[in-house]
Amino acid sequence: MSQRRSVKSILVRSPNWIGDQILAYPFFHYLRKAYPQARITVACVPWVSDIQFRNLIDETIILPRAANRTLSGRWDAVEAAAREIREQGPWDLGFCLPNSLSSAWMMFRARVRERRGYAADGRGLLLKPGLSWAKRTTVHRAEDYVGLLPPEAKPARPVRAFWGLPAENELDPRIPGEVSGFDALKAWPEAEVIEPPSEPYWVLAPGSQAESRRWPAQSFARLAREILSARGWRGVIVGGAGEATLARDLVSDRSLGLIDRTAQGTVASNWKIFANARFTVSNDSGLAHVAALCGSPTQIVWGAGDPKRTEPLGPGKVRVMFNPIECWPCERNFCALPAPQKIDCLRGIQPAEVWKEIQSGLRI
Repeated sequence: MSQRRSVKSILVRSPNWIGDQILAYPFFHYLRKAYPQARITVACVPWVSDIQFRNLIDETIILPRAANRTLSGRWDAVEAAAREIREQGPWDLGFCLPNSLSSAWMMFRARVRERRGYAADGRGLLLKPGLSWAKRTTVHRAEDYVGLLPPEAKPARPVRAFWGLPAENELDPRIPGEVSGFDALKAWPEAEVIEPPSEPYWVLAPGSQAESRRWPAQSFARLAREILSARGWRGVIVGGAGEATLARDLVSDRSLGLIDRTAQGTVASNWKIFANARFTVSNDSGLAHVAALCGSPTQIVWGAGDPKRTEPLGPGKVRVMFNPIECWPCERNFCALPAPQKIDCLRGIQPAEVWKEIQSGLRI
């Protein structure tokens, strides 16, 4: 019996962040292609549960939240998850996409037979096999995820070629009314879709959990005013509850012509807004990845991260604008520079330059 036929049940510990989950799309595609008959179950944290790719997996286990933020509280939550997963086994094959000790321990305690992950953070003994991990600054995260697949499941081409033209793509070519290369209706069938405006519009995604990745709000405002003046297109602001206050402030300035669609659904609820937009302007955030996946031409105002590792990949064309000051890319969530120079990597990017880049690079 072949290795593929002997695998009947697969457990995947999915990434903890929105952007990383989207970057794992090629991994899930090739996993399902290699094991079409296997039961594939994903264990994930609550905030990425709505963007699991339901057409490529069979079920989702939402991991319990820790009762408190102490080490013992977090470890109790991992143990509870492992018990629940073990009861739903046995598991032939498992993948730890996060490089965390807790994800490997959960797989070990759930008695997953073959536990594939990178031997980082002292967890090599918990994995079977633990794949070699070095601090690789030039390997894209999507490539790292695909690298976890067994040899018989790995593609022959690099992940960056995954979202090629339809003739080069293993996915279906564009079908009228659907997103090119990605079918959100099949992947996210439970999403309550936020309807886009009927008029031409662009999307503004100003949020990010890290201050070192947030372009100043006044810069987004100046960009919106410039686009409205040049093309007459209104901008639709998207994001969660954390961006609602900022959205209200921006919308209150009627000269910007902005529309607020923040905090109206889950992350997946935004897919139609992205799919029908002229383009999206975003920080380096999870929504930039969602926009590109849903086919939107995406212009990213890039902060402290390293685009070699985490630049969005998708059927939507992506352009990155950054200001490489001496300390860039620091990859920190908080800028360590003193107040006069704080987030200079972002503040040095001018709205007029971004608009020029959008017009030339995204070919709107």
